[in-house]
Amino acid sequence: MNERVTPEPQRVRRRPTKQGVVLSQRLIVDTALRLVGQHGAEALTVRRLGAALGADPSAVYRYFHSTDDLLLALADEFIGRAQAGWQATGDWRADLRAIGLRIHAAYQAHPQAALLAAHRTTGRTHEARAVETILGILRTAGFPDPEAVRIYHAFVDQSLGFAALDAATLALPAAAASADLGVWQASYARLDAATHPNIAATAGLLTADMRRSGYPLALDLLLDAAEARLAAGT
Repeated sequence: MNERVTPEPQRVRRRPTKQGVVLSQRLIVDTALRLVGQHGAEALTVRRLGAALGADPSAVYRYFHSTDDLLLALADEFIGRAQAGWQATGDWRADLRAIGLRIHAAYQAHPQAALLAAHRTTGRTHEARAVETILGILRTAGFPDPEAVRIYHAFVDQSLGFAALDAATLALPAAAASADLGVWQASYARLDAATHPNIAATAGLLTADMRRSGYPLALDLLLDAAEARLAAGT
């Protein structure tokens, strides 16, 4: 894609596409999410988008500078979806926990696209609002600014890191995902207690626990640490 993009007021396509719809940034983003979800990262091309939209591929230029520009829009869309409907309670820990779980869930809903977008910094509307909200929660709770920034950094990297990790698991072909889970039962559960006493003692627990995401517990551990630091006056 080229580096030209039509100014916002001029972007509306006045004639419907072959499928009877009018192009918009929202429609293109939603279509891109659907294509990536169905066909993986390789589907994020102007040609594939044009075909799915029933429009000439060059029409996408009116809305996005490049495929990377579109990818950043997808990343910002995830952040916006995570914030939709969220309301502060005034309890900083409960509010951060809810935000973290929402971020994780938003990316898990579109695992293929999450693999492309979870590590990107967009600088766009939804992301800026999320940064402002999280820092506001921490500063209002009483964390000094240097500490608020450090905890914000750890909180966001943890949530996005688990979002990407769990998305990668969800994006695996069914056979590969089943085989990975089966390793805990087929291999670890059969290790000799004489050579692997700790694994043998916890094999049943491992088999059960590795079937779910470690993020909720990791999030609680991070919040426990933040709460302890706040109480200690760090």
